[in-house]
Amino acid sequence: MAARPLLIIMVKEPRAGRVKTRLGREIGMVAAAWWMRHQVARLLRRLRDPRWEIVLAVAPDRAVGSGVWPRDLARVAQGLGDLGDRMGRLLGRNTVKAPPERRDEGRAGPRGGAIAPPRGGGSARPGGSRRAGRTLYVGPSPVCLIGSDIPGINRGHIARAFARLGGHDAVIGPAPDGGYWLIGLGPGVMPPAGFLRDVRWSTAEARADTLRSMTGLRVAMTDTLADVDTAADLQR
Repeated sequence: MAARPLLIIMVKEPRAGRVKTRLGREIGMVAAAWWMRHQVARLLRRLRDPRWEIVLAVAPDRAVGSGVWPRDLARVAQGLGDLGDRMGRLLGRNTVKAPPERRDEGRAGPRGGAIAPPRGGGSARPGGSRRAGRTLYVGPSPVCLIGSDIPGINRGHIARAFARLGGHDAVIGPAPDGGYWLIGLGPGVMPPAGFLRDVRWSTAEARADTLRSMTGLRVAMTDTLADVDTAADLQR
């Protein structure tokens, strides 16, 4: 049976002053953290779908066992490095899928993958999710990665992104500001050397820099969506 596509969602612990700080400077840090917590909860409810598996990529690493997010979803710590380092690791086909019945290190995981401790300094915390912080080599599954601060995402957007990977090596979901809300790789496609290196994050050049780092890949574009950075963005 073919492996289901994998949807990785990058999430950050919603602590005041640690998340959505640009928004927080306008509406208050507590309000911004509260908005983010509820935004992620709505997003996860909306994107659950039997057509793909969801994995949460958590920051900071110590929050991988947090009760903020649903405990039935697999998790992995994002680890160290800038955004490109972390995204590159997550898309590098060694991300997580740690079902509750596979808790012992070194035991075989589903599809023949080996479950191992997390890379990048993450760990499963005592008393935390039984699915937290383990790593599985996911093999040839199509994989897409998104952020969690894009209110407009729905299952149709994700389905179209995975469909684009049927005829391309990679897919990007552009944002109006020159960045992007989604990036994905097709079945069996490995990131090229230099992938996501020297990207000017949080600028209008982020998408163009990313495309330059994807030399040799056939890249498709999918729907354009915007994230939330300011109070004005909340009104869209």
